[in-house]
Amino acid sequence: MKKNFKLSLILVLVLACTTILSACGGTGKEKEAEGAGNSDAAKPVELIWYNIGTPQKDTDMVMAEVSKYTAEKIGVTVKMKQIDFGDYTQKMQVLTQSGEPMDILFTASWGFDYVQNARKGAFMELNDLLDQYGQGIKETLDPAFLEGSKVDGKNYGIPANKELPAQDVWRFNKQWLDKYNLDISGVRSLESLEPLLKTIKENEPGVVPFMIDRNYIPNLPYDYVIQNLPMAVKLDTNDFKVVNILETPELKQSLATMRKYYQAGYIDPEVATTTETSDLTKTGNWFVDRPTTQPFADNLWTASLGYPVVSTPATDPIIYNWSVMGSLQAISANSKHPVEAMKFLNLLNTDAYLRNLVDSGIEGVHYEKIGDNVAKNLDKSRDYDMPSFAIGNMMLTYLTEGDPADKWDGFRKFNEEGVPAPLLGFNFNGNDVLPELAALNNAKDQFWAPLMTGSVDPDKYLPKAIEELKAAGLDKIIEETQRQLDEWRATQK
Repeated sequence: MKKNFKLSLILVLVLACTTILSACGGTGKEKEAEGAGNSDAAKPVELIWYNIGTPQKDTDMVMAEVSKYTAEKIGVTVKMKQIDFGDYTQKMQVLTQSGEPMDILFTASWGFDYVQNARKGAFMELNDLLDQYGQGIKETLDPAFLEGSKVDGKNYGIPANKELPAQDVWRFNKQWLDKYNLDISGVRSLESLEPLLKTIKENEPGVVPFMIDRNYIPNLPYDYVIQNLPMAVKLDTNDFKVVNILETPELKQSLATMRKYYQAGYIDPEVATTTETSDLTKTGNWFVDRPTTQPFADNLWTASLGYPVVSTPATDPIIYNWSVMGSLQAISANSKHPVEAMKFLNLLNTDAYLRNLVDSGIEGVHYEKIGDNVAKNLDKSRDYDMPSFAIGNMMLTYLTEGDPADKWDGFRKFNEEGVPAPLLGFNFNGNDVLPELAALNNAKDQFWAPLMTGSVDPDKYLPKAIEELKAAGLDKIIEETQRQLDEWRATQK
């Protein structure tokens, strides 16, 4: 009994000493273990960010600087993966379907279709995350973007705070305008380009007169139901009739003009298979292209390209669904770190230092500050040329040389002057015609790029395209679109 009592007393004393030692910090090995545990707990979360744009040489270098900042601010690091414009949609479809790890990804009405992929479940619904961790976004972003980018009443992406309307311009490489004293004041239509293209073709054999790629579509006075599919309503419609764009007189005229330009050598002969034109923009061996603009875009393009460009309007500023949804960052439905992803997007859209670091690179390496809010590109900027519109809040970015101090006021004015398109707010739901949409896309791929770029004779191939697309179910899709549009209009005030 006494032995058992003594043994019990010894055990009690040992346990007591152990408790005291633990309270005082324990042994060295215990401290090391605790330190390792704390280190693991504090280790930043790595976010994988898929973005659109030509992969850049210095992306990893810049993301290392981004990660230093975000690790301190919100406990995350960032790895960006870039996919070129022409390949983005197709490659992202494969990556998302295969379950490739990703947290944040670019989406738009025209690239990895925002509405369709939201409905397919590729993106996480963000309403609650925005309320909890995205208050800065909600305070900063023009409310029209969040409201206009809802899909069935829910937000699935964070729009870039930029221009609301879409306006295309004819953008000219100024060196050729100056060399041949060319006047662009009368340029507006596709046909009005012809005398200028002819001059360049006859005098500059190493220059591509009209720089486009396989994604080119002629400007037409129509509002597309789905971008790059041939269902549309006229911009000045009164009856909201959905038509097959391939059967319109406006398209037939544009295709004839493009065919004429192709045969004249104004367009690269390989255009139907060309997915991007970065090689030409780097060398400056081009004369005119047709990008979508924003206020003071000429200054931005000039700084980015490293040589002067000027532009003139090709269309009016119109607010389409696709312009409201023209650039968004979504959180993958498979993300393991949705809270951290939203915290990063919130910081990206509210923190000027982070926004400009991602946009322009490292100060002193890729650019230098020449004023409180003005930056000048350095030679190294050619190794880090990001698509600014695809990243986040444009109104946080530094001004470039030549930008007016009230640049962002100009954006707000531009947004206020935009004219709403007839289909603004209407999002077609293709669930009842999914087999037809799939067949339509497959059939379209055979004809679309060759026809739109002038690579084939429209007199021969347009009737074939119409026949094939109708066989794929285009008429049924138009009928379903008309039904949904009529129902939607009945709910509008």
